[in-house]
Amino acid sequence: MAGGKRLQPDGYSEVEETVRGVLRDILGISADRAAAFDEATPLFGALPELDSMAVAGVLTEIEDRLGIIIEDDEVDGDMLETFGALVQFAASKALT
Repeated sequence: MAGGKRLQPDGYSEVEETVRGVLRDILGISADRAAAFDEATPLFGALPELDSMAVAGVLTEIEDRLGIIIEDDEVDGDMLETFGALVQFAASKALT
């Protein structure tokens, strides 16, 4: 995706890899499958492993690994719509 990628803040790629690792570990998906996720990869509603029960585990693990707090009122469908949206959300919390 060279050329079309936005400039990201320092630490963004680390947040992206952390979120990718959480999805792999919590949802039990293969490393190859998780590695193929890009900004536009749909998540909630598209990944059978990411059901409403799994969302809490994913968000709790993101909190633990990034040392952030995700408030209940911050959780919505938009942040879980795509891999990119989830990474953007996590980065906005972790890199400020």
